Amino acid sequence: MASLLGKKVFEINGQGPPPTKDFFQLTVTKTEVIWRSWKISLRIEFKGAAPGENKMTHDDFLHDARMQQQVGVVFGQQILQYTQALCQGNFDYLERLPNDLLLQILAFLELEDVAQLAQTTKRFHKLCNSPEFWEQTVRGRCDELTPDMEALANAMGWRKIFFAFFNTKEHQQYAQGGS
Repeated sequence: MASLLGKKVFEINGQGPPPTKDFFQLTVTKTEVIWRSWKISLRIEFKGAAPGENKMTHDDFLHDARMQQQVGVVFGQQILQYTQALCQGNFDYLERLPNDLLLQILAFLELEDVAQLAQTTKRFHKLCNSPEFWEQTVRGRCDELTPDMEALANAMGWRKIFFAFFNTKEHQQYAQGGS
């Protein structure tokens, strides 16, 4: 599983909260946390200021309350908690799988389970509602997909075709759930 981890495990960047206009980047690698900052100011004393960079081990980050506070202020508590989890070795391998592999896994789930999965993360919401997922679902349930049906699905959308042609009582709840 460790091979699923790239050199960068997580990276996020953005502008600090007002009134500052400073720009920040947080990178978590397999072994360290890197905090970069760029001072954005019209003040003459900051003109040409070099970006700041602070590198530390995962363990050092977990014991540095000031750095954790900075991450929380700039990126929010959810990102801070995620970064802490990464530094503790809690990697989200499922999140790292490519979409085509996740689509193959989704093919084995019941639609009710897919509806629940779609509510867990933005990525799964997007994937479970993607045209690729619905095309796969229609093709998996249709023995003979005619060229006319395929053209209609491409024009109207694979999800609409699924519920028009394959809508059974067990799938109606999914359709009403709106995921």
